[in-house]
Amino acid sequence: MTERNGLPISIQLRTEIYQNEQMDEHFFDVLGQFVQVGDNLYIRYQEPINSEEPTAEPINVTIKIEPDGTVHLIRADYQRMRLRFAYQQEFEANYHTPYGIIPIRTVTNNLRVTLKDKPVSGNVEIDYELHAGQDKLGVYHLRLQFTA
Repeated sequence: MTERNGLPISIQLRTEIYQNEQMDEHFFDVLGQFVQVGDNLYIRYQEPINSEEPTAEPINVTIKIEPDGTVHLIRADYQRMRLRFAYQQEFEANYHTPYGIIPIRTVTNNLRVTLKDKPVSGNVEIDYELHAGQDKLGVYHLRLQFTA
């Protein structure tokens, strides 16, 4: 694959969110793109909105995979967020909301990325905690599978 030319992929995503002693699950299948730029790999897709608001727009999501295994999750909508994950590491980020910027932290408990060439396919698994100040906002389990 040449750089910056996206390869169409099919994506299955499952997230589990544990907050306030409750678990919320989200599943969806979407089409996306797999792109290689230099040594970095990108998975791009639009996350559908689960909203009855007629003006709701899908959320642009990019997952960047660096050669050292670090993964970035970038959600770009009216609330921009860029989270960084590396196994057993903690990173600070800013959550941009209509009410201002909220400093947050991710603590990565599990991170596994597997990739195959023929056909292009893979899995991304991330288990992490999200914190704001001294408060744990929740525990998240993200499972993404893709194939060309």
